[in-house]
Order: sequence, then structure tokens, then C-alpha cells
Amino acid sequence: MSKNILFKTILNYISTTKQTTYYQILMNEGVSQNYAKLKLSAVFLPIFLLISVVAFLYIKNALNVNAYSTVQKELFISLNSKLSQFPSIQYNLTQFGDALVFFSFLSIFIIYAPKIWEALIASSLISLLLCCLLKNIFHVPRPAATLDNDSFVIIGETLASNNSLPSGHSITIFTSLTVLMYAFMPKKFKYKFFWCLSIITLGLILVATRVGVGAHYPIDVIVGSIIGYILGLIGIFVSRKYSLLTWVSNKKYCPIFIALFSACCFLLVNRLIHNNLIIYYFSLASLLTTLYIITNAQVKNQFKLKPLRTNNKLS
Repeated sequence: MSKNILFKTILNYISTTKQTTYYQILMNEGVSQNYAKLKLSAVFLPIFLLISVVAFLYIKNALNVNAYSTVQKELFISLNSKLSQFPSIQYNLTQFGDALVFFSFLSIFIIYAPKIWEALIASSLISLLLCCLLKNIFHVPRPAATLDNDSFVIIGETLASNNSLPSGHSITIFTSLTVLMYAFMPKKFKYKFFWCLSIITLGLILVATRVGVGAHYPIDVIVGSIIGYILGLIGIFVSRKYSLLTWVSNKKYCPIFIALFSACCFLLVNRLIHNNLIIYYFSLASLLTTLYIITNAQVKNQFKLKPLRTNNKLS
């Protein structure tokens, strides 16, 4: 009797493991196929938009620091006054521009679609370097550094440094959303249209919070969004062409991600202690869920032979 129960347990385990692995392979393969369809011409529109922004600033004689701030002062104050009417929503949503928060929600894809993380890591490394470089080159002061702080609403920490352009939060948001958008791109055109429209709309809502909290001018977030979109595309191209990040999908490197996500959990708990935001709770819950699934799978892989050894002893 005990042998039959043990035999059924082993069969159930093997069946469940194979089914889970099948879905993982299927999703990851679907993402890879979608990335393979992406053409270089996808960067033409965002490059055109960037050129259009530069042309607008040129026409307005706003290609210098002082004029850049002045030309969008009224628009900034107007948008800020409207968006800041919902301070809690603005402050929570703006945290999506923090890689720690956004990537926590995407952590589950390390299991089911590691190809997404290959593109995400590649684009994030490039965006980190480029963002720091551009901020130092442009050296544009933030609104709190040039405007009367009583003329607009500041939610959260007052940022008054000279690194307003481009918005790093906007780059992070659109880099991540672009990687996701092309990963799950529908096949039919009408679905593609609504899918892209939904993702871009979501991105614009999230980046607008940077104006709402008084941290950036409108053009800061527009430029940051366009750059983020381009970097998301570059991350996909890099992960598709080079095999530098294929180790991400190798299960033997799971302990690295377990350690990384555990550290992220610690950082989120620390933030919760200092700033009790609901978005941090959701981020932490997402990370803990991913950690549980990865750790559980890792333990099963380590001890999957034990039932078979027990079976041999019984026989």
C-alpha cells in the first residue's frame, strides 16, 4: 500500500513539474519570437520625436538653461496644480520610476519568461550610463531650484539639484514598458493597436506624476520617455543579437536571483519603515511571491531524487 501511494506521489510530482516547465518554455518562446519580429525601423519614430522637441526649443530660443525653464514655466505650474490635487496617488505612482519598485513587479518573469529579463538588464545598464551622462551634460536645474517654491506644489522630498533633464524616472518607466510591450505583442493589428495604446497611455500617466510631485518640467519627462522607449528597443536588440545574458535563463544561477531578490526585499522593508507607502507593500508582496516560487523550485530540484531512493529501499 505504501509503495502505491509513493508511486502515485512521484507520478503526480513529475506530471506537475513537466506541465509547469512546458508553460514556462511556451511563454519564453513566445517572447523570443516577438522580439525576433522587431525591426530596426521601430526607432525611427522616437528619433523623429526627439528631433521635434529640439526643433521646438530652437524655435522658442530655449536651447539654453535659463530659457529652457522659462519657456515651460506656465505649463509646469498649470499641470502641477491639477495633478497635485491627488497627492497620495501621485506619490505612490511616481515610485514606479524607481527600478527597485518596478522591477519587483516584473520579478515573476525571471521564472516564466527570462528572455524579458535579458532585455531588461541590457537596457537598464545602458540607460543607467546614458542617463547619468546626459544629466551631467545638460546640467538643467530642477523646478525647485529656479522657481519660487510657494508657486507650485511639492509632494515628498524637495529636489533642487541641477539634474532635471532628462527625467530618470521616465526613462526607467518607458524602458521597462517597452520591453514588456514587445514581449507580449498580439499578432492581429487591431489588438496590437489597443495593446500599444494601453501601454503608452499607462506610461504617460506614470511619467506625468513627475510633474505632479514638482520634481520635473514637462519636457524633462517627454525627453526621458522617448529615450526610455529607444533604450527599451536597444535592450531587445542587444539580447537578441548577443548571448551575453543567456545565463539568466539557466536554472543553476537561480541562487543569484534568490540572493538579489532577498536584498531587494530588505531594501523595500527599509523604505516602508521610513515612508509607509502602499506601493511598497505591493512591491514587497510581488517579490516575496517570486522568491517563494523560485526557492520552492530550487528545493524540489535539489531533492527530487530522494523519493526514488526511498522507493528503492522499500522494494
